[in-house]
Formats: sequence, C-alpha cells, structure tokens
Amino acid sequence: MSEARGIDYWVAILTRADLPVLKQTARDLEELRLDDEKLTAISVANIIARDPIMTVKLLRYLQQHKHKIQTTEVIQVEQALLMLGIEPVFKHVPPAPLIEDALKHKTPALLHLLRTIHRSHLASEYAKDWAVRLHDLHYEEVRIAALLHDIAEILMWCYAPDEMLEVEELRLQEPTVRTRVIQARVFGFTMFELQRVIAELWELPQLLLTLMNDSCAHLPRVRNVVLATNLVRHSSKGWDDPALPDDYKDIADLLRMPVDAVVDMIAVEAGIACDINQQDRSDYD
Repeated sequence: MSEARGIDYWVAILTRADLPVLKQTARDLEELRLDDEKLTAISVANIIARDPIMTVKLLRYLQQHKHKIQTTEVIQVEQALLMLGIEPVFKHVPPAPLIEDALKHKTPALLHLLRTIHRSHLASEYAKDWAVRLHDLHYEEVRIAALLHDIAEILMWCYAPDEMLEVEELRLQEPTVRTRVIQARVFGFTMFELQRVIAELWELPQLLLTLMNDSCAHLPRVRNVVLATNLVRHSSKGWDDPALPDDYKDIADLLRMPVDAVVDMIAVEAGIACDINQQDRSDYD
C-alpha cells in the first residue's frame, strides 16, 4: 500500500501536516510562557533545541517568513527566535499537536519514536562536544544538524507507524540487510531520499542540508555529524556491538586523539566506563 502511494504522497502529507511535538516540550514552554522573569530567547531555545520536530517546525517557519533582504542563513534556534520574536513564535509555531496524542493507540510505534528522538538528542550532544574540541566557533550548527539527521525517520514514525514497524520487524529478521534496503522494499524509497526532498521543498538552510548529507562526509563538520549519529545508533544495540571499534577509530582520526583516549572519553560521557573498559582493548588497536 505504501509503495503505491509513493514518495510524492508522503512529501505532500508531511508538508501539509501540523507536525506534532513532544508533550514535555509543550509543558516546558508553557511553564516558561507563564514566567516573565525566566522567559528569554535563550531559555526558550534551550527547550526547543531538545526536540527535533519542534526545531524543524521553527526553522521551516523562519524560512517561509524570512525577509527578502536576509542573506545570512540561520540554523541556530536562538537566532531564529531573536529574528522572529518570542511571542510571534508562540502564536505561529505552537508546541502542538502532541506526539503522545497522535500515537496513543500505537504504543509500539510511540516507543520506537521516543527511542529515535533520544538517539538524535545523544548524537547532537556528541557532535557539539567534538565540534568544541575542534575549536569550531559555530558548534551549535553542527549540534542542530546531528539533531535533525534522522528527521524523516522521526516524522514517519508519526505518520506511517505501521509501515515503520514493518521495517523494524524485517530488520530484526534480516540483520545483515542494510536498513535503507528494507525501507526501499517497504516504502518504495529510503528515509534519506524522503528527507532530501522535504528539506529542499521546505527550503531549509543550505548549510543545514550539507551538514545532514552523509555523501558530504569528506567535509570535517559533516563527518562529525555522521560519526556522532553512527556511534549512537551502534551503541544503542549494546556497547559490545561489533561496529563500535571502527567508530572509535574514525572518531580518533577526526579528533586527532589516540583510540584509547576516545574510548575512555566516550565511556565517561556515557556513564558506562566499566562496560567499555572491560572489553578487549585489542579490538581498538
């Protein structure tokens, strides 16, 4: 059924939809809105920037309403708020509807969606930390790119939960088959292809499109995003995942650090020092 609909159908659905956000995002923003002393662009940005869908809603709205004389691309949430104004954002980009309401009868899909959002948040924190280590003054751009790296997958959990559950089931049944191959089998297209189309249609900043594009991984900032996303995706399967040693080596190359130092750094940050340090260090040599 999803194959017959095709990518154009889903692009139209996602473009017309009032995208849902996390209940926690809506709750936190409402609390801020009622407290004039705490209501600032920074405090609002800190909440929005944890929620990938709320973030993309804001950036999409900004792109649709930017001034013709605006020549600088805006990716950072705080900058978008300063340009649009906090009250106009609350009015025109409300934190509603809610993801939890949209999937209240699809609990398995909701759980997968929340895990995917959690992975995106973790990847964004790794990417930001590495960008700071690399003295990237615009580290927030890298963080946002990592947060939105899997935005099409996140959105499809909201709007095509049954098909996404089918993808997950097939992925477990065929662990050696790449996820993109399974997505193409179920939908007729991959999430990467869908994301590229909607990002261009929504006229998201070109810099963001580049940073989210794995095919540009020869660029250090894009490589940062890709490696952060890979690390979180692989470690979510367990810290003994066979792909992790290669991840550590790639991260060490990016940060120009010894592999052992990268393993220790990630172990401390993830709070799983014992789990990683008990592994055979020869895996990383």
